[in-house]
Amino acid sequence: MEMEDQMESQKRRGISKEDLISERTGSLGCIGWFIVIISGIFTLLLFPITVWFCLKIVQEYERSVIFRLGRITDRKAKGPGIFFILPCTDSFVKVDLRTVSFDIPPQEILTKDSVTVSVDGVVYFRVSDPIASVANVSNADFSTRLLAQTTLRNVLGTKNLAELLSDREGIAHSMQTNLDEATDNWGIKVERVEIKDVKLPVQLQRAMAAEAEAAREARAKVIAAEGEMNASRALKEASLVIAESPSALQLRYLQTLNTIAAEKNSTIIFPLPMDVISHFMK
Repeated sequence: MEMEDQMESQKRRGISKEDLISERTGSLGCIGWFIVIISGIFTLLLFPITVWFCLKIVQEYERSVIFRLGRITDRKAKGPGIFFILPCTDSFVKVDLRTVSFDIPPQEILTKDSVTVSVDGVVYFRVSDPIASVANVSNADFSTRLLAQTTLRNVLGTKNLAELLSDREGIAHSMQTNLDEATDNWGIKVERVEIKDVKLPVQLQRAMAAEAEAAREARAKVIAAEGEMNASRALKEASLVIAESPSALQLRYLQTLNTIAAEKNSTIIFPLPMDVISHFMK
């Protein structure tokens, strides 16, 4: 069902765009053509002078939408390079096709779990259809900026705080899809949307820091307990080995004495088993 709805919406957008273009490129009428002919004759009579007003140049990254008596002359924008217009009857609008970026101002948003956060972002877009960007919207750049702010609020309003902090890429992709679909009739292509920063209230930051510290302390205690348990098991196994060989205990005593002597201590207290000196006591 969702796929069918998307296909139908795309078809409706295509049909509506074709209707707008056909209306724009309609006939000028008898009076209109008469004015155009008069303008052409005037241009030919004053050709050395009017040539500077007829020839226009647009850059490689620009396109020009020409209006003749208020109507768009062609389905395709002119440029790049040199093109010809008639003075008095023709006017043109230059459209920049380069990618434009702008910052979304910080927005105070209430998340799904009733947490107030401040979120800002950045949007990259370009003009994909110069004619639609001129004829369908008064200011495509300003309209896209306003729409980006409202889209950011609408998308983040359906997310809780955990999703907002962990799924930035998914949120950015959802915003890009919504913006691209909304600005399609304006001739705008949204290339990329990124979430820059998420600012939490100070009290919430302290609470999250305390929670993280408590979790780290709990993990440290668990690790220390596991270490003690492993150490006790190893000592138990070592005592069993030493109990099987009395000479191993003497070697352990000597090893301990060597370790203490390496630290350059002036006083050494060394345990001596009674069975060692019992021979001398007799």
